[in-house]
Amino acid sequence: MTRTVPSTDPANHPAVARLPGWLLMPGLAWLGIFFFIPLLLVLVISFAARGTYGGVEWTFSLTSYANLIDPLYLTIFVRSLTLAVATTALCLLLGFPMAYYMARTPLRWQAIWLLMIMIPFWTNFLVRTYAWMFILRTEGLMNTLLMDVGLIASPIEILYSDVAVLIGLVYGYLPFMVLPLYAALARLDFSVVEAAWDLYASGWGVFWRVVLPLTKPGVIAGCILVCIPSLGAFITPDLLGGAKTMMVGNLIQHEYLVVRDWPFGSAISFVLMGVVLLGMMGYLKVEGVWRERI
Repeated sequence: MTRTVPSTDPANHPAVARLPGWLLMPGLAWLGIFFFIPLLLVLVISFAARGTYGGVEWTFSLTSYANLIDPLYLTIFVRSLTLAVATTALCLLLGFPMAYYMARTPLRWQAIWLLMIMIPFWTNFLVRTYAWMFILRTEGLMNTLLMDVGLIASPIEILYSDVAVLIGLVYGYLPFMVLPLYAALARLDFSVVEAAWDLYASGWGVFWRVVLPLTKPGVIAGCILVCIPSLGAFITPDLLGGAKTMMVGNLIQHEYLVVRDWPFGSAISFVLMGVVLLGMMGYLKVEGVWRERI
């Protein structure tokens, strides 16, 4: 007599199947009112014309999108993309060893390390960025300490540069890389890693062929959580980069609040969203092809 094994898929559970569809309504209503409708309004504004004294003239125009071809704005897009990719790479290089160490420590110490990772979120991000201005400025803490120990003879000018912006972005978004990596590594069966060592795999081979593939979802989640907000950041480049380093987020803020060219600011916003969506779609397509070949 054959025995039927019950399905372990949560979607097939009878209690889940009986859930009423109206449970979706509050969340969908919230997204519709506070996300989709404003997004649609910004899209409409991007095809309007700028008024004589700012604001919007409701006449159809593609001028805002045509202005994006200007080399000045293309340079800002390239700088933003470069800093976002560099921030993601540095966060991954710094966060993976940290998350690996956290996952290998006893549970009591893991809770302590998680608390240490979360402590910066208890302070406003703007305040923490101002603290980095105090550290990096010419008369700041870093230059003072380096000059006191004799490592440098004159202050290093880091503040108001791309390097300062990169430092601020890495500091601000490093926890967003560590947390998903830690979640992936905490679920990793380290007996598989020990088996790879027993089979005489090298350290790089163990990492590249065992650890990294098994923690790939955490790596992808961390890269997305870091790259996307870094691409649209404006507080960090505004304070640490000054007028020398403008990113797309600063450009959007400048067009809306200073120049009052709302159509152009809306066009920049949608192009930025398009770049992010194309990048995500391209990754998903490559990932799907890679899985089919495997």
